[in-house]
Amino acid sequence: MEPKKNPKADLTRKSNLFFAIGLVVSIMLVIVAFEWKSYDEVVAVDMGVAADNFEELIDIPITEQPPPPPPKIQQPEIIEVPDEEVIEEEIELDIDLEVVEEDVVEEIVFEEAPEEEPVEQIFEVVEQQPTPEGGMEAFYKFIAEELEYPAQAQRMGVEGRVFVQFVVDEKGNVSDVKAVKGIGAGADEEAVRVIKQTKWNPGMQRGRPVKVRMVMPVLFRLSN
Repeated sequence: MEPKKNPKADLTRKSNLFFAIGLVVSIMLVIVAFEWKSYDEVVAVDMGVAADNFEELIDIPITEQPPPPPPKIQQPEIIEVPDEEVIEEEIELDIDLEVVEEDVVEEIVFEEAPEEEPVEQIFEVVEQQPTPEGGMEAFYKFIAEELEYPAQAQRMGVEGRVFVQFVVDEKGNVSDVKAVKGIGAGADEEAVRVIKQTKWNPGMQRGRPVKVRMVMPVLFRLSN
């Protein structure tokens, strides 16, 4: 058995449907109204029709601007200066001096400066070098006779040259004797001892004897 339809309920349902459709249509019209774009009418111009008439262009000539005038040079103004006035003023000198013949003027005595003692200079090179008394041959013979080979140097087999430095004074005496380069093992001391016993002729500089510093080698060699 089918239920009976209520005509009032059908009418209410239909009115709601039409209201919904009308609301949707209204919203769409509002959206279309906001999104509608209007375009101004643009008149198309055929650019090919316009003819280029370059002959009618105005030719503007190039004008040269003159350089600015040079600045005016201001000539110096000459001002005459009056001559300087000479001031004449008498100067009075009040000098109370009375010279009597009996007055004796004391003589000023300058003390002589003390003479500086000449510093004894030791020369390295002079015009005439010191020489051993009797010549170099006698000097080498004296060294060979007086020189004693140290026992320590013999045991160690030490050989070589000992360079001895010394000063020959104005009288030919030997001083300040020392070995500046040695070989050790007692050989240095022996070379200094022998050189101290030598006699020399003094060196000469400008015709007078002077002190001269010299260096002599002393050879130590073992015989086979």
